[in-house]
Amino acid sequence: MSSSVQLFQDQKYHELKEQCLQQGRLFEDPEFPASDESLYYDSAAKGKVEWKRPKDLCEDPHLLVDGMSSHDFHQGKLGNCWFVAACSCLALRKSLWQQVIPDYNEQEWDPKSPRKYAGIFRFRFWRFGEWTEVVVDDLLPTENGELIYCRSNVRNEFWSALLEKAYAKLAGSYQALDGGCAAEALVDFTGAVAESINLAEGKYGEVISEQMKLFEDLMKVHKRGGFISCSISSSGRPSEAETEMGLIVGHAYSVTAIGKLRLGERLVFSFKAEKLFMIRLRNPWGKKEWHGAWSDSSEEWKKVSDSERKNLGLTVENDGEFWMTFEDWCKNFTDVDICRTVNTSCFSLHKTWEKEMMYGAWAKHPEPLLNRSGGCFDNRETFLQNPQYLFDVKKAEDKVLVSLQQEDRRKYKKEGTGDNITIGFEILKVEDNRRYRLHRLTVQERVATSPYSNTRSVFLRRSLQQGRYVLVPTTYIPGVPTKFILRLYTDVPSKLRELKADRPKMTCWSLLCGYPRRVTQIKVHSAEGLQKQDRSGGADPYVLIKCENQSRRSPVQHDTTSPVFNTQVIFYRKDIDSPVTIQVWNSNLLRDQFLGQAVLAASPGDPRQQQRLRLRGRGGGEAAEVPGHISVTVLCSDDLAEL
Repeated sequence: MSSSVQLFQDQKYHELKEQCLQQGRLFEDPEFPASDESLYYDSAAKGKVEWKRPKDLCEDPHLLVDGMSSHDFHQGKLGNCWFVAACSCLALRKSLWQQVIPDYNEQEWDPKSPRKYAGIFRFRFWRFGEWTEVVVDDLLPTENGELIYCRSNVRNEFWSALLEKAYAKLAGSYQALDGGCAAEALVDFTGAVAESINLAEGKYGEVISEQMKLFEDLMKVHKRGGFISCSISSSGRPSEAETEMGLIVGHAYSVTAIGKLRLGERLVFSFKAEKLFMIRLRNPWGKKEWHGAWSDSSEEWKKVSDSERKNLGLTVENDGEFWMTFEDWCKNFTDVDICRTVNTSCFSLHKTWEKEMMYGAWAKHPEPLLNRSGGCFDNRETFLQNPQYLFDVKKAEDKVLVSLQQEDRRKYKKEGTGDNITIGFEILKVEDNRRYRLHRLTVQERVATSPYSNTRSVFLRRSLQQGRYVLVPTTYIPGVPTKFILRLYTDVPSKLRELKADRPKMTCWSLLCGYPRRVTQIKVHSAEGLQKQDRSGGADPYVLIKCENQSRRSPVQHDTTSPVFNTQVIFYRKDIDSPVTIQVWNSNLLRDQFLGQAVLAASPGDPRQQQRLRLRGRGGGEAAEVPGHISVTVLCSDDLAEL
């Protein structure tokens, strides 16, 4: 974890604790007081609540009793099963919960030295790209001497209730935690990358090949320290209704295990399969379980002896935790939230990723060139009036992970604007030498579109070919201002940076050396009928595009006389009479061979559609024809901010 930790509301834990100890009093947080304003943002929701300290609720309070377990707690009255499901996942990974509860031993009650206790605790959350420390007192909301929100199974354990209080403080009130998504809390606990999958839309319950791919992916996520939670959409059904199979609608379950289980000979005969693909879930209520195959009292369990259960790791108790086959899971649940802990460590046996992170914002402005809130791709006139980020893929092909996260809006619930905004992004393959903002889509390729969702973050995995790309994060509708962070993971460094300038900058040197007068875009699509260069009748061609003193070269296409290049370049030209030359070369070990060229005036009045040009030898426009044609698109403008 980064050594740089932000202090929420600038509260310094050690200073506040020391003040309380010197004054012989218990801490009372002035920033999140024990009053209705900390409980509710809506005055209509108020009830009868007493705030009590743990010492008033039990004799021997502790932060943790016998360590931390995913069975430690229950949800209480608040509709925050998503937060409790995330806590269940967090409890499975000691290295991660120790980040959230720093120096937990130092924060623990010490019965031998009660005077060292000051009623103050601290927790850390990953908020919008930074670890943030939140200080709380130990006054907790109760009714009739019982905690009304998240509470432990063990009466004298309080880590979950205090963690929930710190999280509610960040959100502005306990009520602001009512309704949410487990992935959001898991990102806040870990800094992981969140992805949501709709099982119904992806037909995972029907297509076995897709089901197996998902199983392998989820098993890898779980094995590498990631988190998974799932739920059943409440569309058309009341939330928290129970299905015929005992599952709760609109309710977040945490995945506590997933794996392939090899069966012994006796069990292969019983189950007519060599392996079981199994998943274990936990209901945050600590009760209400699945009634189908492999449920606690099912016929399947009766076929498996205690020793075989132990060997398979299929342990089960009546505690809200239960096993299902992966196929049943895909058929009964509709939504999955995955949190990937993306490995960026240099000292790792597993694949490591290069990470880039940028802070940005969608902001409205009446001037089109200054507007940064243009909406999604459907808004063709304004789409490119969004922030734009350039990155490079250096390998022939690279897998890219992208996470776009909007700021947490719960704190705006009091003002009635606390709902997430629908966000997403586009990835465009652009000219290999682009350095300025896009103003019009012409030769560029739209290579990837993320899901558009009103979740806090959207995620995309995609394999991209070598080249230069522009990533455009957007809100779904134009003119919605909010902040975001963009995270990009690639195999080799991508040099992610924001495109801010619309055109080359005018400097003192421009007066001496000249300033561009024309912008020209060229896309070389393909070539055909090139001269054969080797005994097998092939060639290894590439194109070289030259303008004034600039040149760009495409990757080599191997063993073909009809190569597809799809190479894009853009030139800002000072001398508009100097032509653009597109040359085709054959790559050789010792010396490359010239195969032909096309020379273009590249003027604004030239045709803008794709052209098929005859290759010629060296020299002017009347040079001798040579075998082959190239297909190109050329666009020119004397307005440097048009393309």
